Amino acid sequence: MPSAEIIAIGTELLLGETADTNTRFIARALRGLGVNLFRATTVGDNADRIALVIRESMARSAIVITTGGLGPTVDDPTRQAVAQAVGAELVYQPKLWKQITARIARYGRTPTENQKRQAYIPKGAIAIENPVGTAPAFIVEIPPSPPTPSRSTPAGLPNGEGNKVVISLPGVPREMETLLTQAVIPYLEKRYNLNEIIRIRTLHTGSIGEARIDEQIGDLETLLNPTVGLSAHSGIIDIRIAAKAGNEAEADQMLSVIEAETRKRLGTVIYGADDDTLEAVTLKAVAARGWTLACLESGLDGALIERLARVKNPAYLGGSRIEVRLDTLEKALEEVRHGNQSSVALGIALSIAEEQQAVTILILTPQGKDERHLTYGGHPSNAPRWATNMGLDNLRRRAQGISD
Repeated sequence: MPSAEIIAIGTELLLGETADTNTRFIARALRGLGVNLFRATTVGDNADRIALVIRESMARSAIVITTGGLGPTVDDPTRQAVAQAVGAELVYQPKLWKQITARIARYGRTPTENQKRQAYIPKGAIAIENPVGTAPAFIVEIPPSPPTPSRSTPAGLPNGEGNKVVISLPGVPREMETLLTQAVIPYLEKRYNLNEIIRIRTLHTGSIGEARIDEQIGDLETLLNPTVGLSAHSGIIDIRIAAKAGNEAEADQMLSVIEAETRKRLGTVIYGADDDTLEAVTLKAVAARGWTLACLESGLDGALIERLARVKNPAYLGGSRIEVRLDTLEKALEEVRHGNQSSVALGIALSIAEEQQAVTILILTPQGKDERHLTYGGHPSNAPRWATNMGLDNLRRRAQGISD
C-alpha cells in the first residue's frame, strides 16, 4: 500500500492569516482510500524551499500532494518548484491556455498576459482541467530508477518505490475539493490498485485522565492494525480506533473487536462514540430516568446553558446564568429547580482566584444531594469547558445509576 504526504503551500498559511482546511480534506480522502498519510507540511511561497520539501517527501513516500501556489501571479511558484524538484522544464500547453481563456470569458473578462503562466506545467505532466476555476492542476509521474548491479527496484512495490507521483492542486478549497474528488481519487485508485479502506471509531470518556486510560489500555495502543490513540479535550478523553481492511464489513469487524475490549476495560467511563455529545447523552439518560432538568451556572460564560439548549430534548426545562457565592449556591439552585418545576437540578460554579480555579458541582435529585469540589490547573480560558464537562458527566452517572 503506498504512503502519502501533503504539502500546503502559501506564506499566508505560515503567517496565520489563512486557516489550512485543505490538508484536513485531503487527509480524510486518503483515509477513505486506505492510503497511509505519513506527514503534512506547510511551506511558504518560495520555489527553492518548496522544491526541497517536495524532494524530501518523494524520498519517503509514493504520493506527494501539493495544494496552493498555482495562481497567475509572481508569488505562485508551485509549477516552477515542482519542475525543479523533478528535474523537468516548464512547457507551455496551448490546450490548457484555451481552457483557461474560456473559463475567464465566463466572467466577462479578457485574460491578462500573466495568466498565461497557468498554462505552463512540467514537461511530461498530466494536465487536469479545472472546471470551477482558472488554475489547472497536474500530475507528474516519476519513472522507476534503473536497477543497479547491487540492487534491483521492481516497479509497483507495495511502498510505492519506483512508482511515485507528485500531484499539484489549487489552493482555493472548493476548487481543490472538486479536482481531488473528480480526478485525483479515481486516478490514484487506478494507478495503485487501491482496494482497502480505513475506518475510524472514536470512543468518548469523561471524568478520567489521559494517564489513567493509558494505564488500562496501553497495550492496545501498540497495535499495528487496528491502531489505537488518545486525544484530550478539557475533561473528555477520546479513544480513536482505526482499522484498515479490504472492505467496510471487514474493517467494522476489526473495530468491533477492539471496541469491545476497550469497553470491557474502561466500563462506564465511556459515555458515547463517534458523533455522540456529552450533553445529548446526559439529557437522554435524564429522560430515560423519567426526570426533568433545570440548571444554574456561575462563572461559565454560558458554556453549560448554551450546550444544553442546543440539544432538542424535552427533559431540559431551562436554566439560569447568575453569579453566586458558594455558600448560596444550593439555595439558588433550589429556586431554579422550583421555578422550572424540574425533578433534578444541576449547578456548576467556577471561581478563579490568583492561580487556582475552583469548581463546585451540585446536583439535586429526588434521592438527595451530590456535591463535589474540584480544582482545575489548566489555562483559565479552558476552565469553563472543563467544568461543564465534569458537571455533565457527573449528572450522567447519577442518571444512569453509576456509583463512584
